[in-house]
Amino acid sequence: MNLTYHTITDEEGKQVCGWKYPDIYACYNQPPFDELNEKKAMFCNPLRRTNYRAFYDGDLLVGFTNLMEQEQEVFLGIGVHPDHCSKGYGTAIVELCCRISEELYPGKPLYLEVRTWNKRAIRCYEKCGFIVDGEPFEQRTYSGIGTFYRMIRK
Repeated sequence: MNLTYHTITDEEGKQVCGWKYPDIYACYNQPPFDELNEKKAMFCNPLRRTNYRAFYDGDLLVGFTNLMEQEQEVFLGIGVHPDHCSKGYGTAIVELCCRISEELYPGKPLYLEVRTWNKRAIRCYEKCGFIVDGEPFEQRTYSGIGTFYRMIRK
């Protein structure tokens, strides 16, 4: 696995919006690209575009991330193509993001939010040095209300 990355493009954003996750993971399906573009949300927000990166293994788009600096810490969001989950891509992408974050935002800890039932993602994050921070909390997402853990990496 030899991952490369760059700032996500509109074409890659359209591809990500077309990814369809099975079963309980369907809550990770993105809204249509046109809807995101109209609302200037996520990677369609020109002020936040550079926070989003597309990750490739050769010519294959395998994932994307959002690395967003905040006052005291850095938020990490990640999506792996549904056909490539449980193949090590999540761990490789998160490890790369940890290095990118340290380079761009030295000394700031990383955090992420993950649904409490998503054991597959939690294991991935733990492999990369993240730990659960505090009690589960509820939050509204574009797919409804979910219960999440906050995980941190110092």
